[in-house]
Amino acid sequence: MLRRLLRPACRELVYAVVLLCAAAVLIACPQQSMQAAQQGISLCAETIVPSLFPFFVLSGMVVELGLARHLGRLVERVMWPLFRVNGAGATALVLGLVGGYPVGARTAIELYQKGCCSQTETERLLAFCNNSGPAFILGVVGAGVFGSGRAGLALYLVHVAASVCVGVLFRFYGGVEERCKPDLRPAGGGVSFALAFTRSVRSALTGVLNICAFVMTFSVILGLLARVGVLETLTRALTWFGMDAQQAYQLLRGLLEVSSGVRGLAGSGRLPMAAFMLGWAGLCVHCQVLSFLMDSGLRVGTYLAGKALHGALSALFAVGLVRWFPNALPAAGWLVPQVENGLVPKLSVSMAAAWVLWLGFLAVALFGRRNRKKRGGKGRQVAV
Repeated sequence: MLRRLLRPACRELVYAVVLLCAAAVLIACPQQSMQAAQQGISLCAETIVPSLFPFFVLSGMVVELGLARHLGRLVERVMWPLFRVNGAGATALVLGLVGGYPVGARTAIELYQKGCCSQTETERLLAFCNNSGPAFILGVVGAGVFGSGRAGLALYLVHVAASVCVGVLFRFYGGVEERCKPDLRPAGGGVSFALAFTRSVRSALTGVLNICAFVMTFSVILGLLARVGVLETLTRALTWFGMDAQQAYQLLRGLLEVSSGVRGLAGSGRLPMAAFMLGWAGLCVHCQVLSFLMDSGLRVGTYLAGKALHGALSALFAVGLVRWFPNALPAAGWLVPQVENGLVPKLSVSMAAAWVLWLGFLAVALFGRRNRKKRGGKGRQVAV
């Protein structure tokens, strides 16, 4: 039976039926579809574009100017023994942990396309570099959903710890492989700042538009699934396994779109579920990453397996944090008073982080070029 369903003709028939049903629902519920699309547009205009666009420009310039190579030389001794990824991959990891989805994945793919990482190294990197940023976890989830910056900080620490663990586990992926040779890493010195800037802005605009398209699409999908009762039916099915109806409903929404899922959670008892959603990231984010993976030759399964493991480990760590360290949340309160008091908006944190990272990468690049010029000057003097 399964083999018959996997045949091309059967797949095409299933696709046709699904598309016809979707068209029928759109025609029957035009008002709900329009409202869901408007909500998606509002989310893109108010949150996604202002928070992600600076990081996309930043990541593009880091790769175009060759700054990733200079940073890689500094952290090579940490990245390779821990994750079996050359030092240039630290750029994707850092930007992913600060900028949020899908900055890390997009940066990793750009590094691969520029020859800074091998295919195996990039697939290892994709398994753990696409993470949620502190602005979303501390501001939206912590202060907004749970009403506590302490809960947000705990979730972010759990999120980062699980990401690192996934990276350590995936170091064994692909077997034993020598680190990327120097001739695979482009010098990057021939690209002018103006050219790198224009390329990065154009690429960032394309990337943000892709993300906004998927956000709007999934906003409509979630609205229509709720309208026709599909989510309610699946929720009742999950309650047969002992899950609370409200938790099951939010879990289904979180599997599709992470922000919609976590916004319905409340109370410290649901901290593990929020941690799982943040680690899994949702199908909407995965589709955004797949749009960057197109024609790259990189395996999608490795990325999805890493995100599933990230979600499971995040939930496990959150359960342990709540059960074995009940005083961990109050003890973390002194680290995040600005979040609890609402003095630092989430977008301000993202913009400030982007500028700090940009200045740091620029300093590394200038230091690297200065050393290279000194070595070149000494070589010319010897030749004379």
